[in-house]
Amino acid sequence: MNVAQINMNDLDIDLPNAKLAYTIIQSLLDSNEALSDLLVVMSHAMDEDVVKAMTNTGEWETYLESKRNMENTKLQIEKFTEQLKIMENG
Repeated sequence: MNVAQINMNDLDIDLPNAKLAYTIIQSLLDSNEALSDLLVVMSHAMDEDVVKAMTNTGEWETYLESKRNMENTKLQIEKFTEQLKIMENG
């Protein structure tokens, strides 16, 4: 099953563990964003030939695919955050 297909109402998790999961996930997202920012800065320090050589690799394609997947993850985090708020209020 794809994680995007999980119904949040079917999850059996208590509020403290849900908050812990959120904290862990947010930390990983922040780390990923910092790494992406670092790559941008590094690319500006490299000459055009080096950047071109790097972007013609399988690793670069994997990185781009990861960035695309991260957009879906951000949407999932928004849904998760909504559920946390409901759990806190309910």
